[in-house]
Amino acid sequence: MSQIKKGALLNYTTIVLTNVVGLLLTPFIIRKLGDAEFGLYTLIGAFVGYISIMDFGLGNTVVRFVAKYRAEKDKEGEENFLATTLIIYGIISVCVIIIGIICYINIEHIFKDSLTLGQIDSAKIMFAILIFTLAINLPSNTFQAACFGYEQFVFPKLAKIIQYIVRSALVVGLLLWGGKAVALVMLDATLNIISFGIIIYYALVKLKIRIKLHKFNKSLLKRIFAYSIWIFVFAIVGQFQWRVGQMVLGVVTNTTVVAIFAVGVMLGTYYGAFSTAISGVFLPRATQMSVANATGEELTDMMIKIGRLSFIALMFILGAFMLYGKQFVFLWVGESYYDSWVIALIIMFAYTLPLVQAFGNSILEAKNKLRFKACIYLIFLILGTTFGGYLAREYEAIGMIIGSVTGWVIVQNIMNIYYYKVIQLNIPRFFRELGNKTLPAFLLAVAIGWIINYIPGSSWINFIIKAILYSLIYASLMFFIGLNVYEKNLFKNGINDIMKKLKIR
Repeated sequence: MSQIKKGALLNYTTIVLTNVVGLLLTPFIIRKLGDAEFGLYTLIGAFVGYISIMDFGLGNTVVRFVAKYRAEKDKEGEENFLATTLIIYGIISVCVIIIGIICYINIEHIFKDSLTLGQIDSAKIMFAILIFTLAINLPSNTFQAACFGYEQFVFPKLAKIIQYIVRSALVVGLLLWGGKAVALVMLDATLNIISFGIIIYYALVKLKIRIKLHKFNKSLLKRIFAYSIWIFVFAIVGQFQWRVGQMVLGVVTNTTVVAIFAVGVMLGTYYGAFSTAISGVFLPRATQMSVANATGEELTDMMIKIGRLSFIALMFILGAFMLYGKQFVFLWVGESYYDSWVIALIIMFAYTLPLVQAFGNSILEAKNKLRFKACIYLIFLILGTTFGGYLAREYEAIGMIIGSVTGWVIVQNIMNIYYYKVIQLNIPRFFRELGNKTLPAFLLAVAIGWIINYIPGSSWINFIIKAILYSLIYASLMFFIGLNVYEKNLFKNGINDIMKKLKIR
C-alpha cells in the first residue's frame, strides 16, 4: 500500500479515534474538573487558539513548495526555501511571545467581570504554558510539512495517533490522581514538545532533509505569502466559526456557560466529520473536471451525486439527534447541559448546507477562485459573532450560537448566488434533485422515530433500543424510497466487496 493510501487510511482512523475518545473522555473530564474548571480550561485553550493562527498558513505552503522543488529536482532551492521558512517562523515565534506577554498582563482586565481571582491565577499559568509551547512548536511545523512534501505521511500521522492515545490514557490517570486544568495543560505541552522533537529527528535523520540559506530571495517571500495568505484568512474564519464564541462568552458570562457552549460546539463538529469522511473520497474529482474544462451542468451533476450521499448520511444523524439527542446529552454529561443539545442542533441545521455543497469549495479551489469565498466568509462571520455577543448578554450560550449561525446562513446564500452566476452551477436543479426521494424518506423516518420516542424509560439501554429501531427504519425507508439507482448500486457493490473480503458466499 502506498504512502498516500496509508495516509488517507490514517486520516480516517484519526477522525474515528478522536470522535469516539472525545465522546468517552469528555463527560469524565467534566465530572472530575467540574463545570467551571472545565469551562476555564476550554476558554484559555480557545484564547491561545486565536494566537496560533499566526502560522499564516505556512504549513500548507511548505508542503506545496517542497513537493514542487522535489519534482524539479532542485535540491538547493528546497534547502533555501526551508531555511527561509524557518526564519519566518522564528520571527513569528518572537511576535507570539510579545503578543502573549501583552495578553498575559491584561488577562485580569479582559476577564475581570467573569472570572474569580482564583480562576484568573489559574488562567495566567495555563496561558503562559500554552504560549511558551506555541512559540517552540511553530517552527517545528516546517519539518512536519516537509515530511508531507516528501510524501511521507505514515510516520507523522501515526505519531499523532499514538500521541493522542497516550494523552487520553494520561489524562484519565492525572484526573484520577486529582489533577486540575493546569495539570492538563502541562501534560499537553509536554507531549506536544516531545512529539515535535520526534518529527524533527525523523525529518533530519531518516529523510535526510537539509536546510541551508544559500541566498535571501525577496521574490521567494512574495510567492510564499501570495499562496499562504488565503489559507491564513480561512484559518481566521475557522476561529470565528468555532472558537471566538467561547472567548466572547468568557468575557460577558462565566466559565460554566463556556463549558456548555463548548460541548455543544464539539457535538456540532462531530456532525461535520461524518460528511467529510464521505465527500473527501470524491473531492479530488473537482480538479480533474476543472482541468478538463467541464461544463457547469457536468459539475452540477457531480455536485448532486456527492451532495446526495452526504445528505443521506447527515439526515440520519440530524433526525436521530433531534429525536434522541436530549436524552443522550442528559445521560452523557448531565441535565445541566440541556443548552448544549440545543446549540448542537442549531449548528447541525446551519452546517448541513455547506457540508452537502462541499464539492463547490473544491471547484473554487481548482479554478483558483477562493478569494471571494474567503473574504465574504470573514466579513459575515465577524458580523455574526458581533451579533452573537450582543445576544449573549441576555441569552448566554444560545444567543451566542444564534448570532454566529446567522452569519453562516447569510454567507451560504450569497455563495449559492456566486455558484450560480459565476461558476455556472445549476443551483435550482441541485436543490430539486437533492431532496428528490430523500426528503420524503427522511420525514417519514422522523415521524416513525417520534412515535418510537414514546417508549418509556430514560436509561442507556432505553436510548440504545430507540437508536437501533430508528436506524433500522431509516435505513429501510431510505433504501426503498430515498435512493436512486446509482446509490442503490453503490450500496450493493460496497456490501459485495465486504463479503468478498470476508470470503462470505
